[in-house]
Amino acid sequence: MELIIYGTFLVLSLVAYAARQVANKGDEKKVSISNINFKSFQKSFFLVYFLALLGDWLQGPYVYKLYAFYGFKESEIAVLYVAGFASSVVFGTCTGPLADLWGRRKMAIAFSVIYTFCCLTKMSPNFWWLFIGRVFGGVATSMLFSTFESWYVYEHSERHGFPSEWIGITFSITTFWNGMIAIFAGIISNVTAETLGFGPVAPFVVALLPLVVCGVLVVNTWEENYGDRKSNFSGSCWEGLKIIFSDEQVLLLGSVQSLLESCMYIFVFLWTPVLDTGTTPLGMVFSCFMVCIMVGSALFSIMANRGYTEANILKHCLIMISVSMAICCYTARPGATNIDTVISFLAFLVLEVAIGMYFPAISYLRSQVIPESHRANVMNWFRVPMNVITCGALLCLHVETISNDKRIVFGACLVLSLLGTFLCNRFILAFRDENASKKGGIDIENDVKSGLLDDVIKHPKLEEVGE
Repeated sequence: MELIIYGTFLVLSLVAYAARQVANKGDEKKVSISNINFKSFQKSFFLVYFLALLGDWLQGPYVYKLYAFYGFKESEIAVLYVAGFASSVVFGTCTGPLADLWGRRKMAIAFSVIYTFCCLTKMSPNFWWLFIGRVFGGVATSMLFSTFESWYVYEHSERHGFPSEWIGITFSITTFWNGMIAIFAGIISNVTAETLGFGPVAPFVVALLPLVVCGVLVVNTWEENYGDRKSNFSGSCWEGLKIIFSDEQVLLLGSVQSLLESCMYIFVFLWTPVLDTGTTPLGMVFSCFMVCIMVGSALFSIMANRGYTEANILKHCLIMISVSMAICCYTARPGATNIDTVISFLAFLVLEVAIGMYFPAISYLRSQVIPESHRANVMNWFRVPMNVITCGALLCLHVETISNDKRIVFGACLVLSLLGTFLCNRFILAFRDENASKKGGIDIENDVKSGLLDDVIKHPKLEEVGE
């Protein structure tokens, strides 16, 4: 198994490099490489966001193993995981309205402080300190996946007036480098925890540095921006919910996101017990997953350059995840053979490629359908059903039958992904009808506003609208 994992990592790295080269050629046709203003703006966002991601990814490979190292049973570990997801539901939902009202820059600083505290709690073997850390970690995760994106979209569209088509390019790049960062994080985690023998707590100590530096850079380099500041806190919360249920596109996209990310987070808990045979190099498995995310990011760019819409790419992601879950419904059985474990590993790789395609697609679609005034608020409401579903699935592991036969959980994920595919089809129809009538005019207006019209070669989708 160990040899297969290292060989897979090598092959996937070559595939990711080749796919990225092909994708870059297409992206250069959309944005002139001489566009200094846009490149400079991207770099100011990337530097901060990538440090935040590094701090997050360093904690990924050894969370489960750290709890097991401290002597907790699988059912107790599941409770700790549930604490994080439940925290995102109860407290994390508030971070969206707070970001819109209080300021997204301030919330990014708060993210750095809260996640730093979360890492410090991992140094204690006390269950309740770890529980508190998971609660704070759930809040920080909600901030990471809403505040930073909301800040960027506002700056991109409102302050700088860059064309909306370029948002997809930025998030494709962030997804690719997200994979690179995660690979680096996986290797560092493996080296500090295993090779140097510092144990599974070591990656959490290393994560302190990028989180602190991230907060310092936000303080010194980011400008503040806001959402709708006319409503009070409670009014803003409910306004976000009203927007979701009053707009079919927002409701459908949020439902698809919740279903797909439920599968993703349930997988985060399950992959370690499914693949860990006692000698499995978990850090390298994690790195393989992240290379797959890079491959998926490059595939997103290639497909977009060849005329696929972001909504159709999202549908392909759901189909791939459905296939992966269907395979695991067979291979993740009790007493799985080595061949079963290898097949499960390959199915997980397919899922991770789909996730790599998913992130830039969903980021672009959210930028198009969610009102700027309540962006962070609405995005955090999207995470509520996802966290509820994930908590329910993990709590089911207290049932001995489900704990011993994880195919039941994978079967539930298969149902979720198939339902997501159905809803995605409905979203594609709604988004296409709404978008066809207004996209061309909006993008031309943004080109003029940014003063960069001469630097842009028309996107194929805009040319179709023009015709």
